[in-house]
Amino acid sequence: MFKGSMVALVTPMNEDGSLDHTSLENLIEFHIENKTDVIISVGTTGESATLDFDEHSEVIKSTLAIVNKRIPVIAGSGANSTSEALQLTQRSKELGADACLLVTPYYNKPTQKGLYAHYKKIADEVSIPQILYNVPGRTSVDMLPDTVYDLSSHPNIIGIKEASGDLERSKEILEKCSGNLSIFTGDDKTSARDIGLGFRGNISVTANIVPLDMHNMCKLASEGNSDDAQKINTKIETLHDNLFIESNPIPVKWALNKMGLIKKGIRLPLVWMDEKYESKLEKSLIDAGVNIK
Repeated sequence: MFKGSMVALVTPMNEDGSLDHTSLENLIEFHIENKTDVIISVGTTGESATLDFDEHSEVIKSTLAIVNKRIPVIAGSGANSTSEALQLTQRSKELGADACLLVTPYYNKPTQKGLYAHYKKIADEVSIPQILYNVPGRTSVDMLPDTVYDLSSHPNIIGIKEASGDLERSKEILEKCSGNLSIFTGDDKTSARDIGLGFRGNISVTANIVPLDMHNMCKLASEGNSDDAQKINTKIETLHDNLFIESNPIPVKWALNKMGLIKKGIRLPLVWMDEKYESKLEKSLIDAGVNIK
């Protein structure tokens, strides 16, 4: 059910930081038209850390209504508080999400035993497919393959988004866990490689901007056509890099605004992209074949 190019969708906002539902609808239609395989609603790219519980629920509910079962929707429901993550996961189930994506608890820096207990409690209490999310570069905690393996036997834990970008880590997780889990890459630059190794898909930032390229690249890689997949990756490789020229999702929101898809809205403590980066990101958009205004 979950495979291919899975966009970590931004949350459109007005300039005052309030939610922009009109742009959300336009953005979702843009993704369905351009063959995005799965939408992740209010993940970390969707600024989950600064949306309150009601806003979080509102965006997921709106996304599900707009998508109307045309493609799967995964709700971001992770938090650095286990009780909060539990509430968000339960609410996502009630709203009708197809699965939940739960980032490792950030800042707290739990031990491996703490990570196991955190995820097991949520999986025990909420019967919805759950995908673990390991991104040590943002959370300062690294969920090790042995911990993933220990969790992989739980019937409600069906996958992991591994965003370390490390080839040996990818191979180790595949070797230990692929019998029980679907494994997704969270690193756009290595997604073609990782899918060729056996990952099921890519939970992507770049797919916000070039969804059709990301869909085609993932499809080709999954079919074993690594040469053509790599040709697409080469075309958008600089874009992968420059979408992280400042903290995500600052650059991707700037790019979507340049494309006329969302307004100039982002929520504090993030601010709009510094002007000194504009020409560099604009060039990478043009080189990738993106139409900008």
